[in-house]
Amino acid sequence: MQAFYADQFVLPLPAGHRFPMAKYARLRERLQSALPQVSMQGAPAATDGELALAHTPGYIEAIKTGTLSAAAQREIGFPWSDQMVERSRRSVGATVAAARTALGLSGTAIAGLAANLAGGTHHASADQGGGFCVFNDAAVAARLMQAEWARLHGRQQPGLQVAVIDLDVHQGNGTARIFKNDASVFTLSLHGEKNFPFRKEPSDLDVDLPDGCGDSAYLAALELALEELDRRFAPGLVIYLAGADPHEGDRLGRLALSFDGLEARDRRVFDWAWQRRIPLAFAMAGGYGVNMDDTVQVQLNTFAVALGYWQRWQAAVV
Repeated sequence: MQAFYADQFVLPLPAGHRFPMAKYARLRERLQSALPQVSMQGAPAATDGELALAHTPGYIEAIKTGTLSAAAQREIGFPWSDQMVERSRRSVGATVAAARTALGLSGTAIAGLAANLAGGTHHASADQGGGFCVFNDAAVAARLMQAEWARLHGRQQPGLQVAVIDLDVHQGNGTARIFKNDASVFTLSLHGEKNFPFRKEPSDLDVDLPDGCGDSAYLAALELALEELDRRFAPGLVIYLAGADPHEGDRLGRLALSFDGLEARDRRVFDWAWQRRIPLAFAMAGGYGVNMDDTVQVQLNTFAVALGYWQRWQAAVV
């Protein structure tokens, strides 16, 4: 199974900054030792033209040149640096590459599943960032895959419809805003009702969960959400944000899912896509464990589940 990474680009954050930058390299190290069937490749950088499918030219230029207002930069939560710009481009490029691979648009056979070891930057909207998100990787990937699908298949076939299944604990407000009037992309967000962002942006389907929500209630809510998605939309691609932050040990999560509960969550999403033979690209999204190794373990479990479904795809293609 192919996965794309950009952890070599490390942001120079001030001492005591709460963003766990080290988790990305740690996940790659764990994958290399525990799941060698995951083939890892450095992520390409998204171009200005690709970013412009979801972001305004003015915002892209301000990020490149470091000319955002101080208030806008604080909203992102990172100080500006060349590394921030490059890492943000690569994080988008990783989800783009994963989506291309899953769909078979990268010059190889359809893979069914592929991954970004980072990504899930769902708080970035067209003209602003927020919550440690600079550019919106899922939004750029969705729009670019639609364009590439149309070039490959022409107008003789229906356009590619994309579902963004966002299971980060924080609502995907930026993604919802970008696709607010776009019927070709369905945004589903299952998140903490009282958690960040405190002003939500309506998704196509929002599921608000109370503080302390545990495994059983969460999985029941997810089941209903997937049933509703099935009734309302027929995607040709799923982009899955597999946030580790619903875990009970997360500093910013406020929910109470166990390792087993999160593994069951992942299995249900991958199974939903597999049963419908929908290619799926997934990103790690948020994770802020009191113990960083807990976050990495949740993510490693996601890859272990994904690998089983990727193997099913390969058997089906053969």
